[in-house]
Amino acid sequence: MKTITGLFDDHADARSAVTALESAGIPSKDISIVSNNAHNHHDHDDDSKAAEGAGTGAGIGAVVGGAGGLLTGLGLMAIPGVGPVVAAGWLAATAAGAVAGAVAGGAAGGIVGALTDSGVSEEDAHVYAEGVRRGGTIVTAKVDDGMIAEAEAILQRSNWVDPAARRTAYNEQGWEKFDDTLDPYNAEQIEKERTRYNRPGL
Repeated sequence: MKTITGLFDDHADARSAVTALESAGIPSKDISIVSNNAHNHHDHDDDSKAAEGAGTGAGIGAVVGGAGGLLTGLGLMAIPGVGPVVAAGWLAATAAGAVAGAVAGGAAGGIVGALTDSGVSEEDAHVYAEGVRRGGTIVTAKVDDGMIAEAEAILQRSNWVDPAARRTAYNEQGWEKFDDTLDPYNAEQIEKERTRYNRPGL
């Protein structure tokens, strides 16, 4: 098994990637999605089971996904340094455990740690965490060796962000690594990020 990960500037692209991965035969239990929710734009998703006002790990019980697929099990949680996210899947469950059982800062380490423990380079894991902090969405999938190429192609076709290019862009702004002690990006800062990368608004 190998973990493949994609960062998406547009949540809709990430959702499309999840659906395509499931359609390709990858079980929902092996897929995860973590999306910044600073705009509260997921509050009214018809397929969301997110609990209102979810705080530190609250309302995360549904994040493992439902019988209708991963996206039917979305739940709200808060991650230090990132803020509110909508999440589902194994990565979200790992982060939720870190939030529930650790001091401030543990959850972010949970995301970076979960990614690195599953084979993602630490350098990329920090980019992915920072990408979510700045308004993005990450999709991860644990796939058999025979599915790696197809799964990576699905993420690329879904308009994923090149982590090396994004790292360079972040570095040019003085960024070094994800820091969960920093304040989360607010909606205005996220909009500036969208403009920086020519992203459409929500």
